[in-house]
Amino acid sequence: MPCLVTVGGFYGDEGKGKIVAYLSIKDNIDLAARGGAGPNAGHTFVQNGKEFKVRMLPSAVLNSGSRLLIGAGVLVDPVVLLKEIETFKSTDRTFIDFQCGIIDKEHQEDDKNNQYLKKTIGTTGSGTGPANAERALRKLKLAKDVPEIALYLEDVSNSINHSIDNGENVLIEGTQGTFLSLFHGTYPYVTSKDVTASAICSDVGVGPKKIDEVLVVFKSYVTRVGEGPLSFEMSEDEVKAKNWLEFGSVTGRQRRAAPFDFDLARKAIQVNSASQIALTKLDVVFPKCKGLKNFSDLPAEAKDFVNKIESETGLPVTLIGTGAEIMDTIDRRNSTK
Repeated sequence: MPCLVTVGGFYGDEGKGKIVAYLSIKDNIDLAARGGAGPNAGHTFVQNGKEFKVRMLPSAVLNSGSRLLIGAGVLVDPVVLLKEIETFKSTDRTFIDFQCGIIDKEHQEDDKNNQYLKKTIGTTGSGTGPANAERALRKLKLAKDVPEIALYLEDVSNSINHSIDNGENVLIEGTQGTFLSLFHGTYPYVTSKDVTASAICSDVGVGPKKIDEVLVVFKSYVTRVGEGPLSFEMSEDEVKAKNWLEFGSVTGRQRRAAPFDFDLARKAIQVNSASQIALTKLDVVFPKCKGLKNFSDLPAEAKDFVNKIESETGLPVTLIGTGAEIMDTIDRRNSTK
């Protein structure tokens, strides 16, 4: 698959970071490009017991051979970006589009102090919403205007299209989730732009005919940070009893939780034109699955759950996460074709 797009199927927090990290290593991805909103989305993955988090760089960062690109549609916080480049020692393989919008302290203060954004919507306070508002007004400063990141500037769209045309393995990483989309989500409790697969491609400057597969990532249950509707939401005691209690990777806020929602899943597949499914945290719902690498080894109830998802959605579940470690993954891409 020369070009694969990953996108979240629920409200974010689906485990996209782990899936991208796995694919980058397993498939030896040549180029990984991040679309989405900006540093308001954190991706987490674990390798050999060590936890890594990124808010700006693609989650393919652990593959030292992967070029890491940030598309023009993504907002950049230079402080966060430069810190991540230093942490992962990725100076020589990180590239930012000239036209990325820049988040500054004023945007962050506005985000944190605006009572509507903070209390009613429940934003992260990262400055993403106010910066995107300025971009819509055509007043936002762009990456090409910031000397501190001049070393990393590039025409990202040109680079990605060149890689695709030359048969390289390209992975385009989305952020947030389908139902946090400004246009297709649970407005007004959404992020400040569209984050469906079409928008992610637009963010990095790739047209739809260049995409080979769209991988939608679902968690084995549904979680949501902040305000907004959540069908079949469970009480905190119920969530704790199931060991589904989680906290947001950017804000640290407790995530609300509900069982897997098949109606939401079908809608996400439709909106994103998804062609396959990655299912994460199966081991949280079915603890006996932890660390398993083969579908045949799963307990019967876990197999039934996966089979039901395939039956209800009409798509193959090609990747299954069975633990926090990147390689705690069942890869069914060959067996499901």
